[in-house]
Amino acid sequence: MHRQPEQLDRRGFLAGSAAVAMAATCPLYADEKPAADELALQVGITTSSLSPHVAARPAPGKITLLELPRMLRDELDMRVIDLNTSTLASSEPKYLDRVREAADKAGSMLTNLKMNQRNLDMNSTDDEVRRHALKQYKHSIDTASRLGCRWARPLPQQPKPDMRIHVDSYRELAEYAAERDVQMLVENYGWMSDDPESVPRLIEAIDRNVAASPDTGNWTTDEIRYAGLAKAFPLAVTCDFKARQLGPEGQHPLYDLRRCFDVGWKAGFRGPWCLEHANPDRKMLFRELGLLRDKLREWMSSPA
Repeated sequence: MHRQPEQLDRRGFLAGSAAVAMAATCPLYADEKPAADELALQVGITTSSLSPHVAARPAPGKITLLELPRMLRDELDMRVIDLNTSTLASSEPKYLDRVREAADKAGSMLTNLKMNQRNLDMNSTDDEVRRHALKQYKHSIDTASRLGCRWARPLPQQPKPDMRIHVDSYRELAEYAAERDVQMLVENYGWMSDDPESVPRLIEAIDRNVAASPDTGNWTTDEIRYAGLAKAFPLAVTCDFKARQLGPEGQHPLYDLRRCFDVGWKAGFRGPWCLEHANPDRKMLFRELGLLRDKLREWMSSPA
């Protein structure tokens, strides 16, 4: 499935994403004009934050993906939505078109599809298992393209893979995705989370149609966290700004959220900052997401 011409014109993806990636290697400062990208300075959300509250199909007390863009706009003043495959009710074109239409009506942008199918192994030494994983991931890339997403990300495994197989598989996905105006992402998760060099090293090895998506929370220690973010942010096009348990006014004792922001900002990253934070109480969750949103907006308006 190839994107229709009007969809290509709408996003101008390849040129825009390449420009952002290049700009990210050159730090910007507070008195300089931010990147000319519609996602710069935007605070959004990952749908994993809403896992207890979003249902693929209508259910009492649950939000569907068709309702989510309007709700996020009206209740949180956020319009950037980073999707997870588990939140999609279907990959049928009619359903995906309805999701995209709902986002468009709310003035929202569906930016990324996290391909979190945990039963897929594109690093397997068994060629049949590997080919199955790649086939399923390609189907999800088609889904991302239909939704108008800029990016897609396969799920890293916990054990460190055979890097030759891993890079070959990533390259195959990157080349397939490029034909559909989707860029592949590398996120520090699983085997990557204890190595601050893992993100840039993998991106360099793949060497085509790939960028970083750093997650502020997915590191094993603070020392690795800040070093890893400093390595990943210059290559980043989006970010999972992850927060764990918050205090009443948004305090975050587990690690320094402001420092995570500063590392990204000083590396030239301008957004989107996609909040990843969970709370089983929806009212409390929306309050806490609002606190995080306000902190990021304040920091962007007055960076250190």
